[in-house]
Amino acid sequence: MQRGDLYWVRLPQVDGREQAGIRPAVIVQDPLAGGALPTVLVMPLTSQLAAARFPGTLRIDPDDENQLSMPSVLLVFQLRAIDRRRLAGRLGRIGSAQLERIYEMLDELLGRS
Repeated sequence: MQRGDLYWVRLPQVDGREQAGIRPAVIVQDPLAGGALPTVLVMPLTSQLAAARFPGTLRIDPDDENQLSMPSVLLVFQLRAIDRRRLAGRLGRIGSAQLERIYEMLDELLGRS
């Protein structure tokens, strides 16, 4: 598991506006820094393209590398830790330019830019 990998994840049902259910998510945790942790940091995707209206989102179109079946929106603002047992299988990988943009957006959300 590497940063930028797309995995199918099983997110538990919650109250409110958090993503839930089986969906793709991008791994954003460094494997060396977090390799021994029982959790992993992920950012979920949604196929609801209207979500792109929110700050902290990035549209990702399907390609041979990411293996997505439809255009999706990465919800950077929904960064969360999940138990590694919620990972349901590797889907693909996002490009390095997209991964860099994700970290830039995260810095913006954290007020570090």
